[in-house]
Parts: sequence; C-alpha cells; structure tokens
Amino acid sequence: MRGDDVEQLQVRLARLGFNCGKADGIFGALTAQGLADFQQNYGLQPDGICGVETLRALERIGSQSGDGPGVVAVREAETSRASTKLRVAVGAFDVMSPIAQRLTRQLRTNGCLVVLIESDDPMRHVAAANSFAADLYVGITNAPETERIAYYETEGFVSPTGAHLAATIATQLGNSVRTGGSRHPALRETQMPAVLCSVYFSPAPQDTMHSASVMADAVLQWATSGVPATDSPTPPRPSTDLSTGCA
Repeated sequence: MRGDDVEQLQVRLARLGFNCGKADGIFGALTAQGLADFQQNYGLQPDGICGVETLRALERIGSQSGDGPGVVAVREAETSRASTKLRVAVGAFDVMSPIAQRLTRQLRTNGCLVVLIESDDPMRHVAAANSFAADLYVGITNAPETERIAYYETEGFVSPTGAHLAATIATQLGNSVRTGGSRHPALRETQMPAVLCSVYFSPAPQDTMHSASVMADAVLQWATSGVPATDSPTPPRPSTDLSTGCA
C-alpha cells in the first residue's frame, strides 16, 4: 500500500514517538509495527490496521504532539553518529560513472566500506544499497541546467542527516550549488540517509578528480561532524487531515 495518506500516518506516528521508518508513503512491516505499538499503548486492538477508531485516537493524541521532526529523524541522526566504519553506497546515473568510480576509490582509501552501483534504473540503486545495509547513499547524476544536491523531504518529513550532508557537499562545491528536498525514488525508497548530487559532467580527468575529491571530503567531514539530534534542517510543513483513512 502506497500513498499520501500512508505518508501522513507515518509522520503522525513519528511525532508521537512510534518508529515507523522513513515517511516514504509505503505501508510496510515497520509502519504496521509502529501503528500496532500505538494501538496497544492507546488501549486499542493492536492489529496494525488503521481503521476508524485508530484514526480518531490519532487525531485526539496528535493534536498534542507538536510539529517537531519526530522520533525517526532523531534516530536517524543518532544512528549516523554511532557508525564506526562508514558503509557507503555510491550510485552513478547516465554518464557519471567516472566521478562515481573515483569517489568510491577515495572513500575506500579512507577506510569506508563502499559498494558502487552503475545503472540508470533508480530501483537497482535502491535494491543494492538496501541489500548492502549502507549507512549512507550518494547518488550522482548529470545536471541538466543547475547543479543541485537533493535530500529526501515530503510535506511532513525531512531527513536531517541527508539535509546536513547535502549542505556540506554544496558548500564544498561552491556557492552556486543549491540544495533542496526531493521525492526521487533513490531518496524515498532507500533505507538509509541519502543524497542525490546533480552536477555538471566533464570528460576532463582533472574535473572528474576535483568533483570526486570534493564529494569524498564532504562525506568524511559529515561523518565526523555529527548531526544535531533534535533539530530539523527545515521547519516541517503542517500535515493534512488523516480523516480519509488507510485501508
């Protein structure tokens, strides 16, 4: 089951302190467990089904939950701090393999465990990164017009770890590089913090080396600097009404 109503449910549960994973709009096992935990705590039948009684309970309790980043964002930040040997999935789209290959080598030289994914299909990136149990996904694609570093964001959820890394990479690349939220499949369906770097392609070896070095430095700097555990990089937008329900 997928949809905006599922995403709204995930955001609401996270703000109440129930872990249902990334607010990706996918009703998977973790979301069902988070919903069942809420139901059990509220005195409802913990069946993991979002029916009328559960929706009413969420509306009553949710009005007292505030609009902070939620437990998922906090846990994401804490997990990134706890990693001792960074596991990175590097993904190359279209013509960006030379940069991705060099980035992979540089990260490995600095002690990271890295898997390289070269495909134009974002779901291949998702499957490989999740199977590798990566701590971080860095996708690289060719920028059509403006260079941009994207992280996962929806109307009610933003990845603090992804946003922090995006800002770090953008700073290293230069002032003209923008950052922003996105629902790209490689960001939405990976199970770890993720960024997608849209940068200009140049066949010149020195340009490839420069881009890869900048990204590697940014990843290593991000890994050692830590992410504020309770701060959301952008104020979450108000979630819409859950009254449409989830089957």
